[in-house]
Amino acid sequence: MDNIVVDVFVDDGTETFSYLVWDRKTLDALVIDPVLNYEPVGSTIHTESVEKLLKAIKYKELHVLYVLETHAHADHLSGSQMLKRVFPDIKIAIGEKITKVQEVFKDVFGLPDTFPTDGSQFDRLIRDGDSFCVGSIGVEAIATPGHTPACMTYKIGDRLFVGDALFMPDMGTGRCDFPAGSAEDLYESIMNRIYKQPDATRIFVGHDYCPGGRERAYETTVGAEKKYNIQLGGGTSKEGFISFRKTRDATLSAPELLYQSVQINVDGGHLPSLARTGGPWLRIPIRKRGMLAP
Repeated sequence: MDNIVVDVFVDDGTETFSYLVWDRKTLDALVIDPVLNYEPVGSTIHTESVEKLLKAIKYKELHVLYVLETHAHADHLSGSQMLKRVFPDIKIAIGEKITKVQEVFKDVFGLPDTFPTDGSQFDRLIRDGDSFCVGSIGVEAIATPGHTPACMTYKIGDRLFVGDALFMPDMGTGRCDFPAGSAEDLYESIMNRIYKQPDATRIFVGHDYCPGGRERAYETTVGAEKKYNIQLGGGTSKEGFISFRKTRDATLSAPELLYQSVQINVDGGHLPSLARTGGPWLRIPIRKRGMLAP
């Protein structure tokens, strides 16, 4: 048995799981997918979820060295920069394909030419296959694109932190209809990257919406997913999954905080600055439906 401990935090407003991973011997730690709370009415941010993390970190006297983002989230704002305010030396890291996501959404939001699309807003861009240490914690990066091009799964010991690529077996997989998403890529990521891990490998998911009213859950295994996942089991064909995913995604509404979240998250979790936007505000595009549509 290793010395790694995983503490789980949930943001009730977005049903997002954040993970505090630490070594009980050295007290080295990292955080995966922290949440900054946002209220659309009044466009107000607050730090309740980050404060829960900080309380645990300080109580256990942990040395937080990294924030790992599984991808640029479309349903909540990243709390990474709030953590960096408290721990200035931590590194904020994300998959290297974030540059592709930045390029797409720079056009979507009409961001100024000065907005960088080279990933420089992050302290580290992680490549597929990278192995690195966060203090005494060994991390292996496994690219799992499909939900977004930049999705990265992090393997720590016998644990996979998969973000939105894969959910609990009765929920299925992440959607693939965001710009530059791909059902084909997600199929390959799950079947050839995640499902190739030993069946006993533990999986920690990014969200759970409690289908059927069951209790909230955050942990499953590779074996359980292959056997029971309702959308992509171990025997699901690529054609069948792609057809299902495209049909399913066409019925889904956009996440409530899509524009607010992505705009901040592709910028490394930074809130809008005067220099880049001309004012401390977000850019929200207007869509037309019904009689207003051309």
